[in-house]
Amino acid sequence: MNGRQDGGKPRLDDAARAGWLYYIAGNTQDQIAAKLGVSRQSAQRLVSLAVSEGLVKVRLDHPIANCLDLAARLGARHALDLVEVVPSDPGSASTTLGLAEATAAEIERRLRQPEPIVLAIGTGRTLKAAIDQMSPVDCPQHKVLSLTGNIAPDGSAAYYNVIFALAEKISGRAFPMPLPVIATSPAEREMLHGQPMVRPTLELAARADVTFVGVGELGPDAPLYKDGFITEAELKALQKAGAIGEIVGWAFDREGKLIEGLTNDRVASAPIPSRERSLVVAVAMGERKLPGIRAALSRRLVNGLITDERTAEALLAS
Repeated sequence: MNGRQDGGKPRLDDAARAGWLYYIAGNTQDQIAAKLGVSRQSAQRLVSLAVSEGLVKVRLDHPIANCLDLAARLGARHALDLVEVVPSDPGSASTTLGLAEATAAEIERRLRQPEPIVLAIGTGRTLKAAIDQMSPVDCPQHKVLSLTGNIAPDGSAAYYNVIFALAEKISGRAFPMPLPVIATSPAEREMLHGQPMVRPTLELAARADVTFVGVGELGPDAPLYKDGFITEAELKALQKAGAIGEIVGWAFDREGKLIEGLTNDRVASAPIPSRERSLVVAVAMGERKLPGIRAALSRRLVNGLITDERTAEALLAS
């Protein structure tokens, strides 16, 4: 390198020049090699040295940069094992745009792993939109299962139960939960959970490796109420008890504590898998869901989150 020593200040000078030429001036490594009179491999090493020595400070000028920063801050604040923040569209009121695509990509990534896993999934509009976005995945080594029942109060199939749509996307084994979402009584729930065709799915749920769930709000337009799973009187009773959100039917308050009694005594869903041994990812965005997301994070009902910029900023501002 024109007689310069291999180490020390002269080499850092060359690294600084190479870093400036690459990151500031936009030169290719071939152009840097020609300008510094070194081989392309040496130019590549100099650029890497500039980064490793802290000579280069990169600022990403793109909307995704804010998403990455928000994700890092949310992950640090709540000790999350997975965080993804997608850009918000200021002109859209959709609660699935961007979120569905990101969730589909994450589910596909998990299912493309060669090692067998148990993947559990909740229900709801966002997860249904995510499954619709998925590409087919050949994964006979995996098992996928539903945490929730798939029968509506009138006996019809629950529209937003996604296990059957997911089963069509994969070649692995799928385990639906052949139950109502909410049983008529605690005794009926116990009886249903004791059925031979149900017990294996509950046991699988308890050892899920990764789980994707929605976060439902419990305001006047609560999905549990709008979709006919609970009555208006039951909704009001939950609200009076302090319930602000639900995950696979399990209602919780602002501190993330499960509500005692009421519909929680009759939820036929599997319990939320252990966050100590598995990854439980909440997929949710929007102002109405903020209290529920905040409570789920603070109580560690989940240890992963996929959301959008506006929601992430609001969570960090609280």
